[in-house]
Amino acid sequence: MRRAVLTLGGTVAGLAALLSYKTHSGAAVVSAVGTPGTSTATSAATAPASTGPASATPSASAKAGHSDGAGGSASARTITGTVANTQYGPMQVQVTLIGQKITKVTVLQRTDTGSESDEIDSMAIPQLTSETLAAQSARIDAVSGASYTSSGYIQSLQSALDKASA
Repeated sequence: MRRAVLTLGGTVAGLAALLSYKTHSGAAVVSAVGTPGTSTATSAATAPASTGPASATPSASAKAGHSDGAGGSASARTITGTVANTQYGPMQVQVTLIGQKITKVTVLQRTDTGSESDEIDSMAIPQLTSETLAAQSARIDAVSGASYTSSGYIQSLQSALDKASA
């Protein structure tokens, strides 16, 4: 009887610990590009994905005249991440920053192994983009059912953010 009580208690404690586990901590930041907790509500969350090739070198655009929150104007920079090769094809993203704030994420290349990949990408990429704009970093959750797409997106995004902070 005593074993049954201990087993049941251990199971309940383990289940409670599992259910209370948080995947993100508020203080953790993967890159020096953004601040956790800040969010951006822009139409970039539903940016269309294109499948054309792109260069993997960062480029800067002209002065945008937008405020970066520090009282001055900052220029918009567009940085292209490296191509992340996944089991189902390449993933590559491009990030637009104004100051240190991610304002837009565009997918330049996406997985391309048929209609199933298209269906998965059309569901996952808007979610990944929305999470990126909310998190202001590459520390985002993968989309369930789109593991390879999520992994490639996050790898390419992190490389773009690394280039931006260099």
